Amino acid sequence: MIYRLVQIARKNSSVYRVLQRTMATESSKFREMYPDIEPYDTGMLKVSDIHQVYYEQSGNKNGNPVIFLHGGPGGGTSARDRTFFDPNVYRIVLMDQRGAGKSLPAAELKENTTWNLVADVEKLREKLGIEKWVVFGGSWGSTLSLAYAETHPDRVKALILRGIFTLRRRELIWFYQDGASFIFPDAYEEYIKPIPEVERCDLIGAYYRRLTGSDEKVQLECAKAWSKWELKTSKLYVDDSYVARAEADIWALQFARIECHYFVNGGFFERDDQLLANVDKIRHIPTTIVQGRYDLVCPMETAWKLHRAFPEAEFHIIADAGHSNKEPGTQSKLLDACDKYKNL
Repeated sequence: MIYRLVQIARKNSSVYRVLQRTMATESSKFREMYPDIEPYDTGMLKVSDIHQVYYEQSGNKNGNPVIFLHGGPGGGTSARDRTFFDPNVYRIVLMDQRGAGKSLPAAELKENTTWNLVADVEKLREKLGIEKWVVFGGSWGSTLSLAYAETHPDRVKALILRGIFTLRRRELIWFYQDGASFIFPDAYEEYIKPIPEVERCDLIGAYYRRLTGSDEKVQLECAKAWSKWELKTSKLYVDDSYVARAEADIWALQFARIECHYFVNGGFFERDDQLLANVDKIRHIPTTIVQGRYDLVCPMETAWKLHRAFPEAEFHIIADAGHSNKEPGTQSKLLDACDKYKNL
């Protein structure tokens, strides 16, 4: 579309100059991430007889504490996650949740629930001697951020939430059963391939039986198919280099096994809409919500419901974005939000 507009505008020099200025102005709104940094502290926190979780700290040792809660569940953190935050101001804490990333044992499902993770975040806060912190979470990270904040509202300075996911049944059906398949039928065909047709009426259940079964070859095949489905649909435009992440055996097993485990258990919530129903507990907390209009993984209906239940929160719809936090408009708005709260 932009190419066609440029071709038309070139026939009129004055229109072309206006278009050039408009495009330059729009592109200047997109922000680059903060520079890469290395942690000044890393460690493993023993949170149960089974689990140890990896954590790290970077940025300003005496700065405003912020914790980054990754997606999935099972996705793990990356070096890029540190760079949403001004390292001169923020004390940046990253944690790999149970079974994810560098945490041990990898892909372990025992003693791995939402409430275990909420307790782990609080245990880490106490270990690091932090009174209150900013909490940043996208996708499943937004789920965990809401669950943590609703459990410990007195420990949260501000919330930065992206790609809102509350793990309601209708959200799971949309993405893993029937909904996003209408937009990505080609990728969906690959996603359902490992599952016999007779079992496709409940794809999450069928995947769970295989991902927790004894056949390691089947486990890995299903883990990669599950992971590729999510990665292919995460951006407005499919990013093949991003999808290639699913080829890593351990990462795919962590991602698919842990996600499926949480989904068949309804997020371990007492009721389907628990996070939305309890939002009154956090409406006093400064909050920014960033949502891609064309997010297929965590469709905008959920973000809209959160916005309606929590009108005090700053709410941003990114008109030309899907699910990923790497898309320019989403990335820029998240950086703005992090800057907004850096002096709390």
